Amino acid sequence: MGSEGSPAAVTSVYVTGFKKFHGVSENPTEKIVNNLMEYLKKKGLPKGLVIESCNILETAGQGAVVPLYQILQSSITPKESESPSSNRIIWLHFGVNSGATRFAIERQAVNEATFRCHDEMGWKPQKVPIVPSDGPITQTRETTLPVEEFTKALASKGYDVMTSDDAGRFVCNYVYYHSLRFTEQNGLKSLFVHVPLFSTIDEEIQMQFAASVLEVIASTC
Repeated sequence: MGSEGSPAAVTSVYVTGFKKFHGVSENPTEKIVNNLMEYLKKKGLPKGLVIESCNILETAGQGAVVPLYQILQSSITPKESESPSSNRIIWLHFGVNSGATRFAIERQAVNEATFRCHDEMGWKPQKVPIVPSDGPITQTRETTLPVEEFTKALASKGYDVMTSDDAGRFVCNYVYYHSLRFTEQNGLKSLFVHVPLFSTIDEEIQMQFAASVLEVIASTC
């Protein structure tokens, strides 16, 4: 350890956002995630952090989960000449809470799909377990990342941000539950961040916030 030949530890981050859905004609996370790489090129990427991909998911249970698993699977396939031990892999999901007035770092997801409206594929489950083999709809999965530490660090940068224990029961929670389950099984980490609409917190501040989340991840992890 520590020898010249040892590769430097790198945190690889896979980022996702969502498309529009019923009641939200412009999902801010679609724009944030689509513009994130370009924004970070100008701002400068935090040291020791690599953005592996930025993907936009359908705001639909199965419509989001099928491509999610394809990308999740690709993240654990070792690249040539890459030492697995030198990489930390984090999944970072952005979703919108249209009624929110501040940012929220989500601590957990619940094994319950109760959609308040039809998703973009016309599905509207009520009190259905997301993964039936995991047990009842009260079952939760928590991120292993230090959400309180993240929240404090982001608040110290001037953002109005909170730690949340309730990611809802719509597609955001649905995707987060699957992501937490997969990352737990494969030794990775996952985090979900809820943002408000651009009409509540403008686009530039939200782009700065997304970049700051990555800075906090790089410095903490």
